[in-house]
Amino acid sequence: MKGLNQFIKFDWDAFAEGKTFFVTGISEYVDFDTKAHLGTKVDCVIATDNTVYKFKDGEEFTNRFEKISFKVSKDVNIPIETRVVPKGNIIASVFGEYRNQLSVRCDDIVAVIPKEK
Repeated sequence: MKGLNQFIKFDWDAFAEGKTFFVTGISEYVDFDTKAHLGTKVDCVIATDNTVYKFKDGEEFTNRFEKISFKVSKDVNIPIETRVVPKGNIIASVFGEYRNQLSVRCDDIVAVIPKEK
């Protein structure tokens, strides 16, 4: 069968639960084919991963310290090392030969300001 991938929905909310994201870089988000400007690509690292995963065959893992990029459909300027949360319509899809890559597009991304004690 062909085209099955278009029917697989990635549950962003479940994946993001228990995770914190910190900015490691910012660049222009452009269309791969036309090179048209689409917004900002915000590169991050997963600093905390408290997600409960289903382990198979005794293998345990975490996505802590993995890189993730948010393709934001507008221009944003967020300082490096800022904690961020994607907002609005978030579309995440899995791709790659081993289905181990994640593409995340969102309407906006906001900085999380720590509460003073």
